[in-house]
Amino acid sequence: MRAVTFQAAGDVRLEERPDPELQAADDAVVRVEATGICGSDLHIYHGRVAIEPGFVIGHEYVGTVVAAGDGVTEVSVGDRVLGTYCTACGACFFCRRGEYHKCDGGRVFGHGAALGSLQGAQAEMVLVPNANLTLRRVPEGMSNDVALFAGDVAGTGYHAICGDAARPEPLEPGASVAVLGLGPVGLCAVQVAKASGASAVIAVDTVEDRLRMAESFGATAVHLTEDDPRARVKELTEGRGVDLSVDAVGHPDALDLACRVARKAGTVSVIGVYAERAEVHMGVVWIKALRWRTGHANVIGHLDRVLAMLSAGVIDPGPLVTHHMSLDEAPEAYAVYDRREALKIVLTP
Repeated sequence: MRAVTFQAAGDVRLEERPDPELQAADDAVVRVEATGICGSDLHIYHGRVAIEPGFVIGHEYVGTVVAAGDGVTEVSVGDRVLGTYCTACGACFFCRRGEYHKCDGGRVFGHGAALGSLQGAQAEMVLVPNANLTLRRVPEGMSNDVALFAGDVAGTGYHAICGDAARPEPLEPGASVAVLGLGPVGLCAVQVAKASGASAVIAVDTVEDRLRMAESFGATAVHLTEDDPRARVKELTEGRGVDLSVDAVGHPDALDLACRVARKAGTVSVIGVYAERAEVHMGVVWIKALRWRTGHANVIGHLDRVLAMLSAGVIDPGPLVTHHMSLDEAPEAYAVYDRREALKIVLTP
């Protein structure tokens, strides 16, 4: 099969790899019909996240089951399925608490040895362990573009607003929200916040097209450098600050701003990826009595709720897909995405 592999910072290639084979009773093999390039893939592309040269990358996929072990009971050969970015065993201490994203045996697709040595999904086929939890049938009539979001980006946006599935913190109707960073995760968070009853959603970025997209979802767009985000938040919240601020960037400046625009006793949701130390003014955090939510999104725990919202059209990530490219074009697709000329790229094998 053909697969996209990481070679070095700024260098991904399409290479031949052996077709995956079942290794355990609860494994499935999926023939990939669509796979996405995610913001976290750029961290690998930039060399910010360490990964072995030659490793197959990518963690978003929709396709058809072509093989399944005897222990796979939730999907069958021939089913059109979507998968989550990570796997979970369902039996460890954390899984029994519904904290699937912290499973002792959990693995992340396409992230190398550090996260379980599970080859990625930017390929013609992908091996899917723990298929009973990792895979879901695609609802009838749902497009590949929309289904692709359920297993990572839309679930991460949902997590940013509603908290961990194991310890949900539903948004209070009428709450105010600031989303910092309008990549696909941030824009999904904007939609989830509006769907959850937020009275005001303030969307902050520097890219005009992304700001206009957020406005189309009902948010108030604020340019990071041409406007004054802190002043605009005060203006829109009677001086208090927002009930919930979301760092959907993964940068210390975004984290600092998220803390400063949150109201006293508010919540800061840190859903952007961090792979290094970051300084934060703990005086601000402490004196404002801020609560933090951080880490990987519990996408497996959220999956059925997110699929229901997607099926009903309550959230619609379809407009976020700006480019369709072939797997052969993966090196150029990464370059386009890195130049911020695309919002979401879907690759087709």
